[in-house]
Amino acid sequence: MKTTVADLILQRLRDWGVDHVFGYAGDGINGLLSAWERAGDEPRFVQARHEEMSAFEAVGYAKFTGRVGVCTATSGPGAIHLLNGLYDAKLDHVPVVAIVGQTARSAMGGNYQQEVDLMSLFKDVANEYCQQVMVPEQLPNVLDRAIRIAASRRTVTALVVPADVQELEYEPPSHAFKMVPSSLDLTWSAPVPGEADLRRAADLLNAGEKVAMLVGQGARGARQEVDSVADLLGAGVAKALLGKDVLSDELPWVTGSIGLLGTRPSYELMTECDTLLVVGSNFPYSQFLPEYGAARAVQIDVDPTMVGLRYPFEVNLVGDAAQTLRRLIPLLESKVDRSWREGIESKVERWWQVMERRAHTSADPVNPELVFHELSPRLPNDAIVAADSGSAANWYARHLRFRGDMRGSLSGTLASMGPGVPYVIGAKFGHLGRPCIALVGDGAMQMNGINELITIAKYWQDWDDPRLIVAVLHNNDLNQVTWELRAMGGSPQFLPSQELPDFPYAAYARSLGLAGVLAAKPEEVAPAWDEALAADRPCVVEFITDPAVPPIPPHATWDQLEKALESIVRGDSDRVDVIKEGVKSKVQEFLPGTKS
Repeated sequence: MKTTVADLILQRLRDWGVDHVFGYAGDGINGLLSAWERAGDEPRFVQARHEEMSAFEAVGYAKFTGRVGVCTATSGPGAIHLLNGLYDAKLDHVPVVAIVGQTARSAMGGNYQQEVDLMSLFKDVANEYCQQVMVPEQLPNVLDRAIRIAASRRTVTALVVPADVQELEYEPPSHAFKMVPSSLDLTWSAPVPGEADLRRAADLLNAGEKVAMLVGQGARGARQEVDSVADLLGAGVAKALLGKDVLSDELPWVTGSIGLLGTRPSYELMTECDTLLVVGSNFPYSQFLPEYGAARAVQIDVDPTMVGLRYPFEVNLVGDAAQTLRRLIPLLESKVDRSWREGIESKVERWWQVMERRAHTSADPVNPELVFHELSPRLPNDAIVAADSGSAANWYARHLRFRGDMRGSLSGTLASMGPGVPYVIGAKFGHLGRPCIALVGDGAMQMNGINELITIAKYWQDWDDPRLIVAVLHNNDLNQVTWELRAMGGSPQFLPSQELPDFPYAAYARSLGLAGVLAAKPEEVAPAWDEALAADRPCVVEFITDPAVPPIPPHATWDQLEKALESIVRGDSDRVDVIKEGVKSKVQEFLPGTKS
C-alpha cells in the first residue's frame, strides 16, 4: 500500500512524540482521517464537541505538560472555529500547531463550497509560521518547522493541507535544486546575560532598601532561585495570574496575585517599594506597578522582544529565568535590615485572616468566596486547576493557596470565556493520573462547558485517576460583566443581557453517567467538595451562589466605588443585596487582625 501525504503527517507527528491530537471530523480532512484508521489511532484522535473546544484542549494540554499541543479541523467553518482557542495560545505564549484541511487545489479560486482564504485567515494568529502544502515534497520540512517554531518560540503555527494533497502518494524531497530536506532533532540552548549586565542589575538591586519582586509563568522552572533571591534581598514576591503556581502561597512573604484580581498585600508591595525585579512576566497593567520613577527596576525575560514593555526598567536582562538568577545570586548582598520583609509578612498574614472572614460572611444562599475557601485546603498536592473568565477568576486568584506540585492556569491575556472545562480535558490527557478541577461560572458553562461534559463522559474511563471536577457557580447572572457595568460605567444591571436561563447542571451530569452534587446552603459546601474529590468518576458540583457578593478588588478606587453606588441609585435590579453584601465584605478588611 502506498504511503500518502496524510500517512506521512501522522508518522512525523509520532516521530516528534505527539501522542494526542484534539479535533473534529469533516470532509476537508478525510485523507487524514483515513490515515488515522490505518495508523491504529496513533497519535490518538481526541474528539471534542466543537472545533473551538479542540483548540482550547490543545492549549490546556500544552499549558500543563510543557509540550506542543496539536489540533486539527476541516476546511471552512471548522478552521474558523479554531481561531479563538489559537489566539488564546498565542497571547499566553503556549506552543500549539494547527493542521487544517482546505478544498482541493483544482477548486481553489472557484468560490467552491467551504472555500475560505485560510492563509489570510491564519496570517495573524500563526504569524510566526503558516504554510500551505501544495506538493508532497514539501513534507516533512514544513511540518518539522511548524513544530520546531511553535516549541522554541512558544507560539501558534499552522499548516493548511488541501484535501487532494492529503491523498497523494508521498514523495520525499530529492537531492536536487529547490528541494528542502529536514530533520527531527530539536535542541534548546537558553540565553544568559553577560557578566557586565548582571553586575549592573546586582548593583541596582543591592542599592534598594524596599525590594519587590513580580514573577510570572516564565519563572516556573526557577522556583528555588526565586526563593534564594527573595531571601537575599528581603523582598516580598507578587505573582502575575499566569504565574500563580510558580511559588507556594504558604510562604509568608508571597503576597499572592497582582492586578485587578489581586490582593491588597500585592498592591501595597508595589506602591511602597523602591526597587522592582520582574522575572518571567509580561503583566500588562502598569497601573498596578510602582508609579513611574518611584522605583528603580530590573527585568529578566527569555524573549528579547518582551523586555522593557511595561515599566521604565533600567536593566533588561535577556535570559532563562533560572540560569540568569543563578548567575545573579553570587553578586547580591544579603539585606541586614529585615523590617521591610517583616512588614510584608505581617500584611500577608492579615490578608489571609480577611479572606477567611469574607468567606464566612453570610450570603443568599451561598457566598461564592466560601466555595473557594473550602476547596483550598482540600486540593490534592498534585491537583491541576483551571479557572474560567468571570467572577470565578477573582476567587481563584485570591482564595486558593497553591502548594506542592499544584498547577493552575486560565485564559490570561485573551481572557476568553469558555476555556475552563476544555483546559482540564486537555490537561487530563497529558496527566492521566492527576486530579483536575475546572472552576467556572454558569455563563461559561452554558456557553460550551455543558457540551464538553459529553466529551468527558466519552473518555473518562480511559484515565488512571478518574477525578475531573467541574465546579459551577450557579447564580443566573453574567456576574463579572454585571460588576464591570457597575464599577466602570456606573450603569445598573441590564437584565436582558445579564440574566441567564436556569439549568440543572448536576442533574444533567448524572444523566450522562457522571457524578453530580448540588450545594444550595453554606453548610453543604464542604461536604460537596469532599464528595466530589472522593467520587469514582468525573463530577459536576453545582453551587447556588449569591450574585450580590462583590468581586471589587480590595484596592478599588473611590471612583469605582462611587460608580458602583451610582448604579444602585439609578435602579440596579439587585441594589438592596448589593449594598448589603458590599458593606459586609468590605468591613472585613477593617477588622483588627493578628500582627506577626
